[in-house]
Amino acid sequence: MKKKMSTSTFVFSSLIVFSLSSSILLVMGQKTSVSVNVGVILDDLESVSSKVRLSCIESAISDFYSSRGNTQTRLVLSIRDSRGDVVDAAAAALDLIKNVQVQAILGPKSSMQTNFVIDLGEKARVPIISFSATSPALTSLPSTYFFQAAQIDSSQVKAVGAIIKAFGWREAVPIYIDNEYGNGVLPYLIDALQIVEARVPYRSAISGSATDDQIEKELFKLMTMQTRVFIVHMPGPLGSRLFAKAQKLGMMNEGYVWIMTDGLSNILSSTNASVISSMQGALGVRTYVPKTKELVAFRDRWKKQFHQQNPTIIDVELDVFALWAYDAAYALAMAVEELGTTSFVFQTTISSTNSSSDLETLGVSQNGYQLSRSLAKTKFRGLAGNFSFDNGQLQSSILEILNVIGAGARAIGFWTPENGLVRNLIINSTNTSIPNLGFVIWPGEHGSIPKGWEIPTNGKKLRVGVPVKYGFTEFVKVVHDNSTNTTPDVITGFCIDVFNAAMEGLPYAVTYDFIPFAYSNGSSAGTYDDLVYQVFLGDYDALAADSTIRANRSLYVDFTLPYTESGVVMVVPMKDKNRIKNAWIFLKPLTWELWIASFFSFVFIGFVVWLLEHRVNEDFRGPPTHQVGTGLWFSFSTMVFAQRERVVSNLSRFVVIVWVFVVLILTQSYTASLTSLLTVQKLQPTYTNISHLISNTKEYVGCLDGSFVCDLLQQSFHASNIRKYKSAQECNQLLINGSQNGGIAAAIDETPNIKLFLANYCSNYTMIILATFNYGTNIGPIIKTDGFAF
Repeated sequence: MKKKMSTSTFVFSSLIVFSLSSSILLVMGQKTSVSVNVGVILDDLESVSSKVRLSCIESAISDFYSSRGNTQTRLVLSIRDSRGDVVDAAAAALDLIKNVQVQAILGPKSSMQTNFVIDLGEKARVPIISFSATSPALTSLPSTYFFQAAQIDSSQVKAVGAIIKAFGWREAVPIYIDNEYGNGVLPYLIDALQIVEARVPYRSAISGSATDDQIEKELFKLMTMQTRVFIVHMPGPLGSRLFAKAQKLGMMNEGYVWIMTDGLSNILSSTNASVISSMQGALGVRTYVPKTKELVAFRDRWKKQFHQQNPTIIDVELDVFALWAYDAAYALAMAVEELGTTSFVFQTTISSTNSSSDLETLGVSQNGYQLSRSLAKTKFRGLAGNFSFDNGQLQSSILEILNVIGAGARAIGFWTPENGLVRNLIINSTNTSIPNLGFVIWPGEHGSIPKGWEIPTNGKKLRVGVPVKYGFTEFVKVVHDNSTNTTPDVITGFCIDVFNAAMEGLPYAVTYDFIPFAYSNGSSAGTYDDLVYQVFLGDYDALAADSTIRANRSLYVDFTLPYTESGVVMVVPMKDKNRIKNAWIFLKPLTWELWIASFFSFVFIGFVVWLLEHRVNEDFRGPPTHQVGTGLWFSFSTMVFAQRERVVSNLSRFVVIVWVFVVLILTQSYTASLTSLLTVQKLQPTYTNISHLISNTKEYVGCLDGSFVCDLLQQSFHASNIRKYKSAQECNQLLINGSQNGGIAAAIDETPNIKLFLANYCSNYTMIILATFNYGTNIGPIIKTDGFAF
């Protein structure tokens, strides 16, 4: 019995010793962990967003140490409230650095607050890690101790530009908050829009403290403009009020396009349902967060923990800023742990006794530089994606394109730096056309792509001048109602159709009215030069007419590219020179020179054949007169191949063969020419050279009344030899009458007018192009114009 008690006592004593040893080892292990003070600066600690982000920071630190064994360091958080104020944020940072001697600061929230805190961190060598300050202006600050653990705003401007280009919009108006957050991204956004050839006609800056009335006033101003594509870049509170007012004013209806940057898109998951309802149909660009198993598990675990800590807050979702807060805290814990048990102390600056500034007594972290280097090298797979710094900036990731519809937003595509807009991340091509985006439901619940502009409600209408003319009205025709001056004139014609088509092809709306250049009775108020000058005087904003580009007119106005061919040409009557009905018409196919040459050729061939045949051929012998007659008969009978005499000599046969071939060609050419003379009408212009008209003072030329061509003709013709016409019908009658009967010998006008004239009277006239040479014949000087233009 005594032995059994002794054994029990031994076992019990051993258990006590083992427990004490374990406790001592645990206490020793805990003592080796060095506490590292870390500051956290958030806006309004009682707000839901601040509670969510602080919860994520605490979860990150807890997850880091629970996932590892014995660690050498442990982060201790010191939390401060900046109350949404820049000065309070700077004061909080100063308090944390000077009094708490934190080794790093997580925050603050806004870019403006961060701008101040960066300088304090640089002076004290304390790393500043911001997970919500996204202004690209912060990257320009030369600081070794600032780390931007969030995507900068400039990383999304190319995606916005790609959306603008994909849907073919040519103008867009940025609506942004008037502070460093909004102004910082504006230059990058405008550059991105210029690359895709989109114009920014107006910039709408709204103060962060703007009242609802001020927001409505700015939206009313936007409604009066023609652009209907708006790019919204502002934080959630102001953006929510903006969309609520836009919905109230009817700006979330059909025809409008709203594109949100990540300032609003990143917080859609935690945005109130009433705000989502006012954003229906808007597009958004936000950072793409892949749904990994780790993220899903953390979200489930976090929701339970957050609800236990905050039972009054329900339906809370994690946004990308909360995930960046988690990753930033996790990265800081990794960097601190990498430094090990280094003494994290401050070196206090000794200042003069007269110093009244806290900044002069600000200490300097002895391990700040090593900590910043360790942070710069930190790389891991975070909840929001790959986490690593490049020159103090979080490396860019894929962007997700959203369409707000129903109770939330659905993804319609992605944007990557390598492939641009794509429907899916797994792609085989780099095509960035619209089919690579999913179907979009636009504001007003419409599926058709908005054109991006509308006729402005109070836009100024252009006054477009048109000439009043009596002839060639196919180009411009003005029908004036003399019975009343209130009825608008009816204006039609080819030039008007071209002008309307050109205006409709513009990527934005331009309203205009056609104003005839006429007196109250409807008659023309002057020449084309007078009409052009009225544009210079400002009476008209533009000119839609068959107006020709001239050097003297270009001194006052700017012309568009010509829409017709150029040139000044001459039209003259035609006459048939073959209609000579007399007995000698059979001689016309050949010239007199050819007739004489043919006759002597026949005589010569007859002599050659006689010379070669009379010695050996009896047919070519006999009295001299008989021999001469036989030679000539043989030669001329070859025309109809009726020669009867035999040819004996081989040389004679060769000569006859060649001669018969020549005669065949000659007779066939004669037959064809004679047939043409008797059957085909050969029309030729009465004049082919304007110089002949200039030298002949008895001939008259015509030109269109009011045209600049009349001024050109006065440089070569006497004024009395120029007769003006007002219509194609009058021109035709003048040409029929001729110069001797009060008409004209030729009409000189611009190519479009002459072609229109010939379209009606093509059988009687021909057009002569006034060029320097024409088949070697000098027919006049070159007269060039640049064609019709607006």
